[in-house]
Amino acid sequence: MQDDMSNLTREQQSMPGFVKRALLERGLMGAYDGRPPYQRNDYLLWIKSAKRQETKEKRLDQMLDELEAGGIYMNMRHPASRKR
Repeated sequence: MQDDMSNLTREQQSMPGFVKRALLERGLMGAYDGRPPYQRNDYLLWIKSAKRQETKEKRLDQMLDELEAGGIYMNMRHPASRKR
């Protein structure tokens, strides 16, 4: 589900290869695509803005865990993404 991201207030982020690989390996691309465009963009910006590789990996792991669990976005409750 690739929504129109033209209404984002932040610059649209491209997905780095390591993020795409991790989503595919964990079977979470559908969960990622199911999130609103602003969330997908914010996750990518947040991961990419880290200066240290360890921080990028930690943020990636958090995103993957949140997508897997559902109902969480950036450590906040997000009922709309809760798994049924």
